Amino acid sequence: MKKRCGGCLCGAVRYELGSEPFDTGWCHCRTCQLFSGAPAMPFASVPTGGWAWTKGRDKVRRFRSSSFGYREFCSECGTALRVQVDHQPETVDFPVVTLDEPDDVRPEFHIFFSSKVAWFDPGDDLPRHAKFRPKTRGLDGTEPPDESSLAGGAVGGLSEA
Repeated sequence: MKKRCGGCLCGAVRYELGSEPFDTGWCHCRTCQLFSGAPAMPFASVPTGGWAWTKGRDKVRRFRSSSFGYREFCSECGTALRVQVDHQPETVDFPVVTLDEPDDVRPEFHIFFSSKVAWFDPGDDLPRHAKFRPKTRGLDGTEPPDESSLAGGAVGGLSEA
C-alpha cells in the first residue's frame, strides 16, 4: 500500500492512513455542504484503526452534526477532517482533498444527489443516488436514519475529539 498522509490548511493537524481508502464518492447532503463550504464534499472511508493522528490531535474538535453522526475539524484553521456515523462505527470518512496527494483517490459515485445545489453540475457520468447507495453498510435501505443530515444544523455541542 502506498503511504497516504494529509492534514489541515494551517499544518497544525496531520494524519496518516494505515489502510487503503474505499467507498470514495461525492456527498451532496446539506450537512456536507456546510461542513466543506462547497456544493458537495468528496469523501472516502478507511477502517477506524486505519487512521492515525500524527500531529496536533489536541487541536481537533468534534461535534454532533446530525442525530447519527459526528464531524471533526482543526480548531486553528477550521479544515474539515473526519466524519463518523453511528451506523458505521467500524469506519471513518474523510474529505479526500485533505490528502497530500488527492489525485490518487477518485470518487466513484454521488450520494444525496437529491440535495444537489441547483447551479452545480458535476460534469461526470458517475452513478447518482438520491440518498444513500443501496446496500450501504449499517442501513436497511437508502434512507438516512432521519432527516437531520439534510437540515444542515448541528444538533449537539462542540467538544474536544
